[in-house]
Amino acid sequence: MPDSAVSDRARDRIHALSVMCVLAVASIVIAFLGATPARVSSRELLGDARTPGDAAFIASHRGGAATAPENTLPAISAALASGFDYVEVDVALTADRFPVLMHDATVDRTTNGHGRLSALTLAEVRALDAGAWFDKEYAGTPVPTLSEFLDTLAGAKGRAIVELKGRWDAAAVDAAVAEVAARGLESRIAFASFDARTLALAASGSGVLSRLLILKQLPADVVSAVTEAGARGVVVSRKAVLARPGIVDELHAAGARVVVYTLNRDTQWDAVTALGVDGIVTDDPHTLSEWQSAYAGP
Repeated sequence: MPDSAVSDRARDRIHALSVMCVLAVASIVIAFLGATPARVSSRELLGDARTPGDAAFIASHRGGAATAPENTLPAISAALASGFDYVEVDVALTADRFPVLMHDATVDRTTNGHGRLSALTLAEVRALDAGAWFDKEYAGTPVPTLSEFLDTLAGAKGRAIVELKGRWDAAAVDAAVAEVAARGLESRIAFASFDARTLALAASGSGVLSRLLILKQLPADVVSAVTEAGARGVVVSRKAVLARPGIVDELHAAGARVVVYTLNRDTQWDAVTALGVDGIVTDDPHTLSEWQSAYAGP
């Protein structure tokens, strides 16, 4: 077991170093392309930095996966109608490079189809049933396109964290940025990704649209990582934050925000709320809202 622990630590160090290297390259690309800093501030997009004990904003995971099929319009519409601060959705590319809402690399778990999303055309994906697996009430629900999601968001209040799954090319990112801009949603959406290259492309495509860096482990100098990515903050695992609780204050001092994923129990909410994190991604936004009303500050 000690050998395994050493190996895990080594992998974490390598991962953190890789993130820093990619972000350094991304910052050079952004500078070379002449991208301007995002004009939507962290405060405008994500609110004031929280202090320990304050209620964090609530992001309904995968649109609203607790009440309807994940990443579908019924789930998203229900979450928006409930008044939650944000919906969090996953967007990935089909074989013919159309963005659709899908978390997994394959369609097997959440549709009646089989195979990798990246091997299916938009027409093939749209023919799938994305609702019957959840409940017969939702039978026939299609996999939504990014355009349909943006139309739904534009017709409602609320904001969105849009995770770009995998690595996107410049044409796909530019098209997604244009879809957001066409609806005037730049101040209500943040693009998020594990892939710093994808975020760099988003930065070159828009000087307004905000970006969030998703991290499983924290680089040694996470503040520099966020700054170099031109991001407004991080979406990070609870484990990583609890291992380095001081990072919340460090990021706040740099004007960045901290969003923690994906927490579904009161003990988890209590631990990160005590640190002053700014947002919590959850599968159970209703219960989290009730818990905050009872236990968290304004």
